[in-house]
Amino acid sequence: MSMKMRAVRIGFVLLSTIAVAAVAVGEDYKVAKTWKLGGDGGWDYLTVDSDGHRLFIARATRVMVIDTDSGKQVGEIPDTPRVHGVALVPDLGRGFASNGGEDTVSVFDLKTLALQKKIKVGNGPDAIVYDPFSKRVFTFNGKGHDTTAVDASKAEVVGKVDLGGKPEFAATDAKGTMWVNIEDTSELVAFDPVKLAVKSRWKLADCEEPTGLSLDRKNRRLFAGCGNKKMAIVDADSGKVVASPAIGDGCDATAFDVDLGLALASAGDGTITVIHEDSADKFSVIQTVNTQKGARTMALDPKTHQIFTVTANVGPRPERKVEPDSFVVLVVEAAR
Repeated sequence: MSMKMRAVRIGFVLLSTIAVAAVAVGEDYKVAKTWKLGGDGGWDYLTVDSDGHRLFIARATRVMVIDTDSGKQVGEIPDTPRVHGVALVPDLGRGFASNGGEDTVSVFDLKTLALQKKIKVGNGPDAIVYDPFSKRVFTFNGKGHDTTAVDASKAEVVGKVDLGGKPEFAATDAKGTMWVNIEDTSELVAFDPVKLAVKSRWKLADCEEPTGLSLDRKNRRLFAGCGNKKMAIVDADSGKVVASPAIGDGCDATAFDVDLGLALASAGDGTITVIHEDSADKFSVIQTVNTQKGARTMALDPKTHQIFTVTANVGPRPERKVEPDSFVVLVVEAAR
């Protein structure tokens, strides 16, 4: 084989490898399914139960539970005034829902969805996250500017941490550190979930009003969705912003797909930005997926790699009523 032919062949192999890699990391994501659910009321965080094939949707006064195979509603957790989110503790067979309208957490049976008890927590519980290291559930209280720690087994409050600002979403490394975005000060706070003490407080460079937060535990990188259409990718140990790729307008959630090495950001302008982790400090936007206006939040199923987001047609302010029968779940996945 001549040198020229060998060079052409090597070039072809390299291009083929790049093309396969591009597909592997999800450059061809699209909305594959639309499930029409309807119903009144706004919405907030979504939570996936991978093993149970269910999606929990915080929906104003109740939590809707959807089968992720069929798209049908299979249950509901009622009496959750201004519910914001759900945290699951499969080892205990329990779930926890944060009720911002009455400053409580609903504790429910993960199998039957039956209410077990309600717990009084901080002022304005919003995001809610389970930390397996401390075996505690944490509510992040927007009005109280703090986080409440709940013993997941006893379903009792065991303390709180003052966060010095309005907390948004949080992430845990399951090894003794949790992080939370502070929206009104554009900061990131790291705290100890056992000692209930702040460890570090970092100003997020070039990131306004951070909301969604997720973590690559292996490379110790945090992904914060910012109000100025950027994702702040942060060294989880030093607080240094190592990259700031562009994302959509109105981001309310981020996620990290461990197997594919992808950071995701969903935004209310109707986009999900797909960002590939080339290395610990280098990140490339590989796709902007068009969803639907208002689909600002999402949840990732780490086993199927499906992305779930929700939206509806919403009327003008101040009422912003959801139009009848317009609420939908959008299932985003890579073409096979």
